[in-house]
Formats: sequence, C-alpha cells, structure tokens
Amino acid sequence: MIKIIKRLTLLSLLMTAMQSHAWFWDSWFQPNHYTETKYPIVLAHGLLGFDEILGIEYWYKIPAELRKDGAEVYVTQVANTNYTEVRGEQLIAQVENIIAVSGASKVNLIGHSHGGPTIRYVASVRPDLVASVTTVAGVNKGSKTADFVRKIPEGSAAEALLASMFQALSTVIDFVSGGGYEQDALGAMASLTTAGALAFNADHPQGIPESACGEGAYRVNGVRYYSWSGGGVLTNVLDPSDALLGITSVPFGFTDNDGLVGTCDSHLGQVIRDDYRMNHLDEVNLLFGLHHLFETDPITTYRNHANRLKNAGL
Repeated sequence: MIKIIKRLTLLSLLMTAMQSHAWFWDSWFQPNHYTETKYPIVLAHGLLGFDEILGIEYWYKIPAELRKDGAEVYVTQVANTNYTEVRGEQLIAQVENIIAVSGASKVNLIGHSHGGPTIRYVASVRPDLVASVTTVAGVNKGSKTADFVRKIPEGSAAEALLASMFQALSTVIDFVSGGGYEQDALGAMASLTTAGALAFNADHPQGIPESACGEGAYRVNGVRYYSWSGGGVLTNVLDPSDALLGITSVPFGFTDNDGLVGTCDSHLGQVIRDDYRMNHLDEVNLLFGLHHLFETDPITTYRNHANRLKNAGL
C-alpha cells in the first residue's frame, strides 16, 4: 500500500511539473496571437517620411511588436513629398506586390499624417485590395500649418527659397532611405492645405464626417474606416522635436492639435480617440520611443488596434 501511495504521489508530482512546464512554455515562448489579424497590416508614412534611415525607423519598434504576437506587417515607402494622388498610385503598386507575396486577398492599411489621405486614395480607387483603412493623425481635412505656409505669395522670392529648401530636404531623405522617387514639395503642400484636402475629399469622400468634429461612415464599399490622433505638443522634455512642433502648432492658436494636425480635422470613420497626449511624432513612436510619461505607450495603441481589427474579422 505504501509503495502504491508513493507511486501515485510521484505520478502526481510529475504531472504537475509537466503542466507547469507547459504553462511556462506557452506564457513565455509561444505567441498569444493578440495581434494576429486575418489580413496583413501595411504601414504608410507621412510627409518627409521613410521606412528607415541610418538605423532610425519611422515606425520605431512598432512592426516588430505587432509581428511578435502574430501580425504580418509590411512597411512601405512612397515619395515623401508629392501630391496625394501620386503617392496613392505608388502605394497601390506596393499593395499589389504585398498581396502577391503574402497570398492574402486584401490588406489592412494604416497611414500616418499624409499617409492618411494616401491610403484613403488606395481604398477609394481599389477597394478590392483593402479590408480596412486607419488614419493616425491623418490630414483628412487639411492642416492650418500648411495653410500658413501657402500664404506666402506664389511666385515670390520667399516661396522659391522655401520650396527649394523643402525640395532639397525631401530629395536627401529619399536618397538616404533608398526610395528612388521623384519629389514635389509644392505638390505635397498643395495637397495638405484645407483647400487641397477639401478638393480631394470631394473625389474620395469615404469615411469623412459630415459634421466638423463628428464621425464618418464606418464601412464603405466593403472597407472598414477608423482613425485616432493626439492632442498634445510638448510631451517630453528630452525630445528635441517637441520644440519644432511647438513652433508648427502656432497657426492653430489654442485649439487642440498635435503640432501639425488639428484633432477634429483628423477624424475619419470610427474615431477611436483624438486626445492622446502625443504629438505628431509620438504617434509613430519617434524619436526612439520618447513620449509622455503618463500616456499610453504608442506601441500599445497599435497592438490594441491590431487586436481590434482581429476581433472585427479583419
């Protein structure tokens, strides 16, 4: 009887150890599939954006964190300055390649800043390629900063100087990042003004709210529309970009903005939030993850959204 008890005790301990080992393995080494969306996630950068420059990621650590728990993620690159329609056509070509490589039938597009209207163009022209559109601080109704810049008289020496500097910067960014695209600084600025955005919206209205600060249609032509943005400017004293965004926010006065885009002007489809304490660069986790100490980590917002897409069957 004692031997039987000993054997049963040993068997019980062995089974407990095996279960503990399985729990440890599942908890620490196996992905939990939290971000495993049905369709690949495609990230599209904004004005003066890139995929990576000298080890600096535009979407700092975001793709890796999404992939860690199951997401298939692709980082795209288009002209960092050009008309929205030009950037959109460039992105369509990349989406077609991504679909061919991945075997997926559609993709989930996430665009930051000028990447917002860029992905909206893709969804409008080729809805068959797109499962969802998410704009992060998307310039969906224009930017007062762009409006301020465009007040410089056309054809003036000041405009020529500013345009040449902007064009040179965008060309350098494209060269260093290996983009290989033609840049058009004035074209980009025209697209990002309020007038340019309203003209674009007339041709591509999907998801745009009818009211000044409301929500737009959640689903159009089979494409799901989402948006979120920040409402802060000076968010971290260690971040040197805060000072620059403090300057670019001046045209907004005291209205809510992230330094380049007004909170209400970023609304599209289902608005997740428009008041994160994040400025325009915090929203993509630049620079090197510096952000407001008492706000949600930007990476977490992307992980949560990937899970939202997953739960929606996207």
